[in-house]
Parts: sequence; C-alpha cells; structure tokens
Amino acid sequence: MILPGNTLGVLGGGQLGRMFCEAARPLGYQTVVLDPDPGSPAGHVADKHICADYKDEAALAQMGKLCAAITVEFENVPASSMQYLGQHCQIHPTPEALQICRDRIREKTFLREHDLPTAPFVAIANKSQLEQAIQTIGVPALLKTATGGYDGKGQQLITEKNQIEAAFAKLNQRPCVLEQRLELSLELSVIIARSTQGTTCCYPVAENRHENGILDTSIVPARIPDQLARQVSRLATQVAEKLGFVGVLAVEFFVVSDSLLINEIAPRPHNSGHYSLNASVSSQFEQQVRMLCDLPAGDTTLLSPVVMTNLLGELWTHSTPDWKNLLKNPSAKLHLYGKKKARPGRKMGHFNLLHPDIEQALLLSREIKKALAISQTSTAGNP
Repeated sequence: MILPGNTLGVLGGGQLGRMFCEAARPLGYQTVVLDPDPGSPAGHVADKHICADYKDEAALAQMGKLCAAITVEFENVPASSMQYLGQHCQIHPTPEALQICRDRIREKTFLREHDLPTAPFVAIANKSQLEQAIQTIGVPALLKTATGGYDGKGQQLITEKNQIEAAFAKLNQRPCVLEQRLELSLELSVIIARSTQGTTCCYPVAENRHENGILDTSIVPARIPDQLARQVSRLATQVAEKLGFVGVLAVEFFVVSDSLLINEIAPRPHNSGHYSLNASVSSQFEQQVRMLCDLPAGDTTLLSPVVMTNLLGELWTHSTPDWKNLLKNPSAKLHLYGKKKARPGRKMGHFNLLHPDIEQALLLSREIKKALAISQTSTAGNP
C-alpha cells in the first residue's frame, strides 16, 4: 500500500485531474500535476504543477522522482510517457489499457474479440475501403474518427450511401470506424473500480441524457429493472477483467430494444460519475486514489437519489450565471472547475441535486438550469 504522506501524480490538468487532487488532499496525500497549460484547473489546486509537454523527458523524470504513484485524467496521454514513468514509480492504468481505450478501432475490436456486445462496425483505414464498409453496414450509419473524438466531435451522420466519401473528407480522411446507427431506447453508464488483486466494485447505474452529443444529465439510480442493472454491472466487470484493468473505469451502454450494447470505455473517472461527489459514501475520485495506492475500495453505496447536470459555456454568454438561482436550493451542490474562458459546449462545471424522489430531483434540476439560462437572457437585455 502507498499510505498517506506520499505524493501522487496525475497526467492531465483538466477538471478530472482537479477533482482527483481534491480527493487526495483530505486523505493526506500531496499531488503533482503535469500539464502544458499554465492555467490548468488541476494545476491550480495541486501542490505542484509541472508546466510542460507530456513528452518532456526532464519533466517526466522530475515527476517520477517526486511521486510514489501516477495516474491519468484522460486516455490520450502518450503511452511512451506512461511507460517511462512506470520505470520510476507505480502507474495505473497500464499503457496497454490506455492504447485500447483511446482508439475506437482497437476498443471495438477488443470488445468483439472477447464476445462483449457492441454495435455492428467496420474499421476504415483509407478511402479505398469506404464502398465496402458502407455496403456492409448500410444506412443510417455513423462515421467516427478512431482517435480524438469526444462530446459528439469527430463524427458524421450518414443517411445515404453516397454521402460516405464527403463524410470521410470532412474527417480529414483519418482512420475511422463506420458504425450502424441504432434506434436507442436508453443510454446508461456505470463506474467500476478494480484493484491489483482483481477485486471489483460497481457504483449504481446512471441513466444519461445527451444534448448535441454532450452529456446533459445523469439520473441515479437509473430508472430500469433490477435485472438490467445487474446485467450492466456484470458486463462492465467483464470489460475490466478482460483488460486486466486497475483503477476506475467507466463503461457506457446503449439499450436497443431488448439488447444491451457497449458503446465506449473510459479508463478513468467519468462525467456521468460526478454525482458520486455528493450522493455516494465514496466518490469516484476517492476511489481512483484508493485503487492507485492499492488501498481497500471505498463504499459505493448511494446515499440519496440524485441528478447530475452539466453546466456548459453557453451559460456564460453575457456574464457569470446568477448562482442565487441554484444556491437557494439547499439540496443543490455546485461544482465549478476553475476554467477562465467559457465557450459553447465547454464543460465549466456541474451541479448535483439530491432528493428522496428521483422524479422530483429531475424536475428541480430542470427548473434550476432554466433559471440560470433565463438570467443570461435578462443580462443580455440590459443596457
């Protein structure tokens, strides 16, 4: 075990890294963040911010010397950097797991090879494979870049077969997957923690709603039959075990008719698990610290039904949102990420609304978000 008093590192300085550092501090750990952005949210709360590129060997050597263990806040850090750090201290997750999860072709191929359910797909490496791919998958379909896409970016909807060449061109002819577009009845996700000993524990399943490809709300517990919730947790556990994963992992699912399909895997805490900051005995970020340090898992019990709502840059269009509209509700818990510049679609924060009745929690969350948006409209009308 790596006990309190040691220093932990995280590659990546966004909000996930910030919340990791905030979870580590009360447990008695110091934190180091490596991120090239001098204004990174995590860098502002860490004990030390190494402001350098992820491939900077001098920076990596400094981090390796300071830290007893290192993790990541996003999967696109260079695998070579994690391999280098692994020579100096404990690292989780492994570079191999990161490489699978950061590349849709590798990820979906991994799922298929291990008989884990996913939507029908074909990998596309170059233009010559487009015609065969669209004949195999049919329409409607989604063309997605193998790497770099998130929050709806790096995707093109194809409704006619003759659109595929133009869609591929819009994605700069990068390697892609062509995936059958399915009629979804529900989107779900679950956070799972897995230790070095191979023991696992799952958080309650979240029911997710998206707007313009970006997660809007997570409703916990998901309003689904217990049998389906158990199936979600069972499949997520299989994913973690097949990956040999150590740490905190998020698995996203599509519910299509009576079928459960795995959409994506995130080898880290996830936006849909932010509810755990207020509604769980142990948050997903405390769990990340525990798994990294080889400590026993924290309790994942849900203390209250909860709705997590993202706060995007649109709410800052004219001025800072009028937080009185949120803070007057004592059950609404605000989390801002310390980002200096707001822009449309950028996640600036979130709030959790706890209530014994999940439908009431959803209603109150909607009212709060609407009031925040109206306050921006009122500001725009002032001279």
